Amino acid sequence: MKCQSVKVSRCQGAKVPRFGRIGVLAGGPSNEREISLRSGKAVHGALLSEGFDAVLLDVKDNIRDAIAANMINVAFIALHGRFGEDGTVQKILEDANIPYTGSDVEASRLALDKIASKEVFIKNNIPVPAYMVFEKNRYSTDAADSLGYPLVVKPQFEGSSIGLSIVREKKLLKEALDKAFLYGDRLLLEQYIEGRELTVGILENKALPVIEIVTRHKVYDYEAKYKNADTEYLVPARIDKSAYKNASLLGVMAHKALGCNSFSRVDIMMKKDGKMFVLEVNAIPGMTERSLLPKAAEAIGLRFSDLCVKILENALARAGK
Repeated sequence: MKCQSVKVSRCQGAKVPRFGRIGVLAGGPSNEREISLRSGKAVHGALLSEGFDAVLLDVKDNIRDAIAANMINVAFIALHGRFGEDGTVQKILEDANIPYTGSDVEASRLALDKIASKEVFIKNNIPVPAYMVFEKNRYSTDAADSLGYPLVVKPQFEGSSIGLSIVREKKLLKEALDKAFLYGDRLLLEQYIEGRELTVGILENKALPVIEIVTRHKVYDYEAKYKNADTEYLVPARIDKSAYKNASLLGVMAHKALGCNSFSRVDIMMKKDGKMFVLEVNAIPGMTERSLLPKAAEAIGLRFSDLCVKILENALARAGK
């Protein structure tokens, strides 16, 4: 991948030696490129505002050359989707002996892979919706009948609800499958859980305040996340103490089961009877001031810039620096 240096700031303040030069990696080749650029620009701006020496690198073709050319000492990964979240860039940084934020190669790979992560959750007694896997050109739509309708169809690797469909009738299943197969040769069919949508931000391997997402859509999809102004985020979630405690516990369990480090965001559905199901773990959640992890951090008095600094501190601590 090639990185274009978008902006370089050499600061003279006393804070600079704390991290050296910070490379904020954003953009990338995935379908979440534009979302990643938003995260990267927000993180870069926050670090500059705190007086750190930071450079925003728009990842394009040759990331190794860009890392060397900009002489970064630590990488803040704001890449979403494949390449940035699947362990690829993490391995490149490890080979270059550069500390980086977030989870390691294997945990990143597992978190982005919706099928592999489901298997890990089941082994660790973490409740997940019933599901099945279809491979391109090797499936029967009749097999989905056992899940019942409505059901959820989602690609194996995409984030931000890209390629996701809620299928309410069998006659609409083939169209949803074709849509999801545009993003890979394997996909997930998942039991649709009707209820309240919760998300648990994890920081330093502990749960932040639980957030409830309220949207007029039946699912928190791409439109609800990035385009609909009426989507609400209730912090903390307005659920009873027992449910709140359970959501926090499941969030930490899922984070640890995948081997995630420092921070993540865990998505959970809660049925009317209080039963909860973990949907997935996002190892590199959105990092704008309006994103969910920063909202949860703000609820405990942690400003966005402070959150970015804490994440960097975790990266250096893991690297022993």
